[in-house]
This record gives sequence, structure tokens and C-alpha cells, in this order.
Amino acid sequence: MSGHSSYTPKSGLGKWIDARMPLPRLMYDSFVAYPVPRNLNYAYAFGGILSIMLVAQILTGVVLAMHYAADTGLAFNSVEKIMRDVNSGWLLRYMHANGASFFFIAVYIHIFRGLYYGSYKAPRELLWILGVLIYFLMMATGFMGYVLPWGQMSFWGATVITGFFTAIPLVGEWIQTFLLGGFAVDNPTLNRFFSLHYLLPFMIAGVVVLHVWALHVTGQTNPTGIEVKSKTDTLAFTPYATMKDAFAMVVFIAVLAYFIFYIPNYLGHPDNYTIANPLKTPAHIVPEWYYLPFYAILRAITFSIGPIDSKLGGVIAMFGSILILFVVPWLDTSKVRSAVYRPWYKLFFWLFVIDAIFLGWLGSRPAEGTYVAMAQVATAYYFAFFIIIMPILGLIETPKRLPNSITEAVLEKNKGGASVQPAGSAASPETKG
Repeated sequence: MSGHSSYTPKSGLGKWIDARMPLPRLMYDSFVAYPVPRNLNYAYAFGGILSIMLVAQILTGVVLAMHYAADTGLAFNSVEKIMRDVNSGWLLRYMHANGASFFFIAVYIHIFRGLYYGSYKAPRELLWILGVLIYFLMMATGFMGYVLPWGQMSFWGATVITGFFTAIPLVGEWIQTFLLGGFAVDNPTLNRFFSLHYLLPFMIAGVVVLHVWALHVTGQTNPTGIEVKSKTDTLAFTPYATMKDAFAMVVFIAVLAYFIFYIPNYLGHPDNYTIANPLKTPAHIVPEWYYLPFYAILRAITFSIGPIDSKLGGVIAMFGSILILFVVPWLDTSKVRSAVYRPWYKLFFWLFVIDAIFLGWLGSRPAEGTYVAMAQVATAYYFAFFIIIMPILGLIETPKRLPNSITEAVLEKNKGGASVQPAGSAASPETKG
């Protein structure tokens, strides 16, 4: 997608800057003249939404850090002081807390979109890997941040989650002690988590730069999964894609604003509005909602496999459910990218989405009775989707006929829908890799 730049400085100062540090040229080539496929839909707007949310989270987080006290005796009250005494402190805190939840909503939609349209296939493997790395760093950042209010769920969540590291042979005890700064969740733990929570968003921003760079090198995918063949397949990023992205951002931020101003505590846990008490354990210890699917997977392993006991098995399954995303580009064997032209994959994909949501619900339930059995079935399908279904479907599935170009797909859609006759094994060359 790279090519000769069409940027022309219009002033003497612009020419002077362009000759020494062509940043305006880079911005113009990346966000104005950059060609994007003409058939992008609103599912592709969440990359821009995530960029805006990251900036908002960093800005609100920096200001909140100015008033927060990372001390177990002061942390809970410092949050209350922010809410009551700092000018617009309540707004900053609600923006940051609800912004974290909406950040994860956007990233989950972004990931599901990538899985649906095959955005991980060659030559975009590194682009996908960087995206999964961003998600992994987000999860670490969110976990650290959840501890900072020093409420009941903050304290006991940190106690339970860090305790699972002890299941790792040889280094487990060392990892837990390093995270805690001692042998129990206390002041050193809070200081460590506050430092890491402040640092990690800037690391995320750095990986985001690499992610966008990789995107601009390989080019944007599109709902057909077909590569750009001519200029008629593309439109300039501005104003076409920017206007669509801007509208999606306005809608997304409007929903976020509703939560901030009308139901700011809806996505939080009520126990976390009580100061941490090491002597009183909550009835049910649960993490934030965006970790619940992985929490369900962790608790689904109630049996031993040879030398691997249930505790270690749960930890392996939980981390494995995230790490498996890194190798998705090599698990999918289909030559067709988009699920639009893969009827069987589309079916199993939507079952996977339902399964992920179901795991999230199970993570909020007590680990007992039928909930455990259902979590085990849901966990089995989660891994089967990647390890069994993806590789086998790519070999046996007969895709629908692919359009010859993006422009043809747009014209067919405007006429009432794309052709659906099967093409057997005759996939278009541009879909390979």
C-alpha cells in the first residue's frame, strides 16, 4: 500500500520542516491520502475508537495519579477524596473506570472482527501478533488498576489471582513473592501495582504505534478478504473512512457517556465500595467482567492429568486460552480469508462468540454444581474451535464463489447480494496466504 507521497508543503515553514523532519508528510500519507478498501463497514471503525480510548485512559489516569495515595492506609480514602473534593474528580474517576470497561468492549469487537474476516492471514501475521500483545498488556494493566481502589474485591482479587502463580513449578513461589513484594497482599503490593499500572499504558501506546505501522505496510483488509487490485478498489482515508469512523466514535462515546452520567457504578462490583478487610472474605470473589471468561476457564479444570494437578492445569488453561491467539494465523488452513464466503466457518464462529459470552456468565457464578460442568463443556469448545475446527474446516470446507475484485463485490451488493454458488477448490489466487 506504500507508494510515492503526494504531499506538497504550502508554506515556507512547511517546506523547511518537511526537509528536516517530514512529520506532516507522514501524517498526510497515513491519515489523509492513505488508500483504504471501498467496502469497509462499521466493524472496521473500532481500531480508531480504541486509539481514542487509549488516549482518554492515559490522560484521565495521569490526572488521577496526581491525587492518588499508593498506601494501604490512605488509598481507599484518597479515592473518596478524589470523588468528593477534587474539582471534577468524580467525572475523571468515572471516565477512567467506565472507560476501562468500554476499552475492553471495543477490543473484543475488534478481535472478533479479525477472526471473522481473517485479518490474521498472511501477510498480516505480525500485525495480528502485535494486536494480541496489546490485548495481553491491556489485561495486565486492568488487573493492576483494579487493585488500586483498595476495596474488598481489590484486595481479595489480588490475593486469589497472585496465589495461582504458586502452582507453577520451580518459579511459582518466586513470581508470587515478586508481585506481592512479600508474602501477603500489603503495602509493597499496592506500590508495585500502582507503578506498573502507570507504566504499562505507555508501553501499550508504543506497541500501538508498531501495530499501526504494520497495518500501513500490509494494507487494510476488508469484508471480502480480497486484496486491492486497482485504484478503483480504494478510496482516500479522508474524508471517506474518517467520516465513517467519526460517526462510529460519536455513537460509541454517547453510550459511554450514558454509563458515566447515569449508571457509573453499573459495571463495578458492590463489594469494592467497602474498604479492604483481610479478616473478612467476600461471599464470591470475582474479577472485573472482562476477565470472567478466563476466570471460568481457570475454575473449569477440577481434575488432574498425570503430574499436572487441577490448580496447575487451571493456570495452564487460563494462560493458554490467551496465548493460543498468538498462533491463530497458523491454525487456520483455509485459503479463503473472510467468513462471508465460508458458510461452515461462519456457523462455528458465531457458536464461538456465544461460547465466549457464556463463559463470561459462568465466571460470575459460584464454582459449584452444574456451573462447573457447563464451564468444562464451554472450555472444551473454546479450545476445540482453534485446535480442531479451524484446521479441519480449512481442508474440507467448500467456500462460496469469490468476487474478482472489491469493486465487483460492491456492485453485486448494490444489486441485491453477492453470488452464492460454490466454487469447489478454485479459490482466487489473491486469497492464498
